Amino acid sequence: MKVLIIDDQNAILESLSMFFSEKGHEVLTAEYGKEGLEKARSEQPDIVILDIRLPDINGIEVLKTIRSINDQIFVLMITAFHDMETTIEAMKYGAYDYIHKPINIDELNASVNKVSEALTLKNNLSIYINDQKIQYKLDTIIGKTKPIQQIFKLIGLTCNNKATVLIQGESGTGKELIAKAIHYNGIMRDEPLVSVNCSALVETLLESELFGHEKGAFTNALYAKKGKFELARNGTIFLDEISELPFETQAKILRFLQEKEFERVGGEKTIKSDTRIIAATNKNLIKMVRDGTFREDLFFRLKVITITVPPLRERKSDIPLLVDFFLHKISKELHKKPRQISTRALDKIVQYQWPGNVRELENVLMRAVVLSVEEVIMEEHISIISEVEVENHPTLEETHFKSLEELEKEHITKALLRVGGQKGNACELLKISRPTLRKKIQKYDIRA
Repeated sequence: MKVLIIDDQNAILESLSMFFSEKGHEVLTAEYGKEGLEKARSEQPDIVILDIRLPDINGIEVLKTIRSINDQIFVLMITAFHDMETTIEAMKYGAYDYIHKPINIDELNASVNKVSEALTLKNNLSIYINDQKIQYKLDTIIGKTKPIQQIFKLIGLTCNNKATVLIQGESGTGKELIAKAIHYNGIMRDEPLVSVNCSALVETLLESELFGHEKGAFTNALYAKKGKFELARNGTIFLDEISELPFETQAKILRFLQEKEFERVGGEKTIKSDTRIIAATNKNLIKMVRDGTFREDLFFRLKVITITVPPLRERKSDIPLLVDFFLHKISKELHKKPRQISTRALDKIVQYQWPGNVRELENVLMRAVVLSVEEVIMEEHISIISEVEVENHPTLEETHFKSLEELEKEHITKALLRVGGQKGNACELLKISRPTLRKKIQKYDIRA
């Protein structure tokens, strides 16, 4: 690897030149910024170790020029100053790392080794170079494991009919993605797909949101309004978190499934509809039926076709494929060059249990792409907390570890206090439905 060192201190030039030459690198040196830029142009080094304070040109300007000469050159900044503004400016203009004086040679060598690893990976960067080789769709479901392949089969079997589908799986597993795949790959692709998050709907407005209302149906109903079922026409309505619907609304959904008709709130006209229902939940509906919190007849109507989405921890062999896909997608969205990932970073990702599933993985990779200066995601860019780190977290109280129920009661109480006891506002703050809030208040005997 070719290394260019630009520093006005001869002692640093000599010691670093000797050290990296012994490591097998080809080393070039320069005492001035202009001299360094000339060598950067003519020699095209792999890495530049650059002092930020030079006699003739400010190191930041040298950094900018080097990056304009060849943005594939890795630049490590070294400085005796520790101010935040300079550090931010250097990283903003493409510095790979920022090392303070007095130089810790082990720290500097570790950065150079990371560059060497990154260069090796960049040379093998072929999957992303030409978009024509692999055409990704943003809504592609990624996976080769048996459970995912079975889901592909079920999508194929259901997309060309209007059978009701129930999608089960933990939060973040991609249930809405499957609903979209069923809709857009089938006979209803030209009709609307309307998504409804049932847990986010306020109970007093729930029926109006789903079925619409007539003018004057209730206070402030100043005009007639179409509901989600009417807007979906002959397409698909996706009811996410259907377990959060109150019993009364469950009955109206059941009636729609049986009769394919409904009325607006305050209306007398029966509206016919051929809308298909795809429902999703992260709850155990069988247990809810046994507990009496979900209608058994509606459950059986919904589960004509059942698709169970496995959590990410149960299909770890799909993780490298997902990482490749998301890095390509995120880089495109952020207008960055396509990213590759180091072996250590990928190992760290695969070993993690991913309680937030695919959604959490995408968020972690989004952060990694933002933080990475070059085209390779390194281990330090992957910010996740292991179970061991959580267990050993120094801020946890050892004398009394609160139960989930204690924490939930405390959280709900704080929310109600913040909104002055207004339950509708509390529902929006807590992201739960009115029936759920009412049950929690009764369970914990919370007094406004």
